Amino acid sequence: MKTLATRLTRSWNLAHPIVSAPMAFAAGGRLAAAVSGCGALGLIGGGYGDPAWLQQQFAAARGQAVGVGFITWSLRKSPSLLTDVLKHKPVAVMLSFGDPRPFVDEIRAAGAKLICQCQDLAHVMDAVDVGADVVVAQGAEAGGHGALRGTFTFVPEAADYLAAHAPDTLLLAAGGIADGRGLAAALMLGADGVLVGTRLWATSEALVAARHHEAIVDTDGDGTLRTRVADIARQLQWPSQFTARIRRNAFTDRWHGREDELEKNVAIEGPRYRQAFADGDPDHTGVWFGEAAGLIHSIEPAAAIVERIVAQAAACLESRARA
Repeated sequence: MKTLATRLTRSWNLAHPIVSAPMAFAAGGRLAAAVSGCGALGLIGGGYGDPAWLQQQFAAARGQAVGVGFITWSLRKSPSLLTDVLKHKPVAVMLSFGDPRPFVDEIRAAGAKLICQCQDLAHVMDAVDVGADVVVAQGAEAGGHGALRGTFTFVPEAADYLAAHAPDTLLLAAGGIADGRGLAAALMLGADGVLVGTRLWATSEALVAARHHEAIVDTDGDGTLRTRVADIARQLQWPSQFTARIRRNAFTDRWHGREDELEKNVAIEGPRYRQAFADGDPDHTGVWFGEAAGLIHSIEPAAAIVERIVAQAAACLESRARA
């Protein structure tokens, strides 16, 4: 089995410089355990805060060393959720989309590493200010929530900033990384590893409906868009700077660009959206994946994907070194 040594693998005792994204509702304990079990690091998605669900997912991880991620602005509404989760001794806690300061001391006191996901350079500076162990530079190609920066320029800019101001802080690249070419490119751009979401969403261990998995196999990289319509339908008050990348479908065709009308009709459309999601309907609800869809042609076990990404990246880097 091929491995790639980076600062991340050496300092976190990993075989592979890959962390799975804590995708809300999709990244459960089984997926996180499968990723950690093959030598990378799996994160459970804390989502919007369901204590019973999180308890179940840590149980599903079966004692494997995993981490957890939270939507920071949502966690502020239920801070006891973090206290409960830290009892499971997660390796790391990832905070995204909000000020991490209210939670930093508790995370450190529990012995967990702090990962801060960032969408622009101001976020990176803020993560350095709070002493994050790892910064994730998330490009707009990513599925789910994010902002506007592209991965290819954001990662090296973040790398340069960290080198100058916080050289011990590790950097992960995120957004559009689904194969070994993406991992190799991220390492060349200055990252210590990658955070992988969409490619691991398309795994047999992910908590994803079968027809949603069929949809990603049938979708190319042009088949997603950034939009607010899913959050309006779910009546989630996301900060305005963050939109969601989801699959283009009948739901987005109907409502994207008509957000005001959707808000007026949310009493009807919200339940329709939630029922379609519960039914695994890929056309009338949000289907949460990113531009990497165009690189995904099958649903596979997570370990096979992680190991192939690393083997491909090692081959890419070796061939470049010989050229």
